[in-house]
Amino acid sequence: MKIVLMGAPGCGKGTQSPYIQERYGLCHLSTGDMLRDAVARKTANGKLAKDAMDAGRLVSDDIVFGIVKDSIKSPECRYGYILDGYPRTLQQAKMMEDAGEKIDKVIDFNVPDEVILKRTSGRWIHKPSGRTYHEVFRPPRTPGKDDVTGEDLYQRPDDRREVCERRLDIYKKETRPLADYFTKGGVYSMINANQTVDEVRKTIAALLDPIGIATGLK
Repeated sequence: MKIVLMGAPGCGKGTQSPYIQERYGLCHLSTGDMLRDAVARKTANGKLAKDAMDAGRLVSDDIVFGIVKDSIKSPECRYGYILDGYPRTLQQAKMMEDAGEKIDKVIDFNVPDEVILKRTSGRWIHKPSGRTYHEVFRPPRTPGKDDVTGEDLYQRPDDRREVCERRLDIYKKETRPLADYFTKGGVYSMINANQTVDEVRKTIAALLDPIGIATGLK
């Protein structure tokens, strides 16, 4: 079984991936983890990726796809895989198709923009301890201050709302063609991910169980 998970940062893919992985015996592959692993192991593609990053360049689609191909050939992926955050662009999806990688199901985690922004922005950190807070979900007792020491909290630039808004806009522009592409292939399903964890799991199981039974994994 070969699954692709789509969704903006903060949509809940990371929460559901372990459930899918365990239920169907699949390996979980995220672009960031694959890239870091390839660089650490000094594979041919990992070295190319490191050279690009060290030079301040984006890692090309060809290099990233090479890393993905290496990863899905590993013994851990013999029963299939979950691709989390890949493909990100139409070009990457076409590269997979050209290589003969047939995706069984694409699940797009749909969450309203305002909910995404609440989840991804508003995080504050106490640098010395690493304690994290959130303006909505885990606010400090005193705004801007650490609960334990009373010291100032710090907000990373990436956690500011305006940055999260730009990141969300970029994601939507990049992935809109992907949804059309996978819809034409008959494998795309958008789910309401703005529900409880258990409700989202039930929705996922309803989509994947028939595929799992067909492939002998369920």
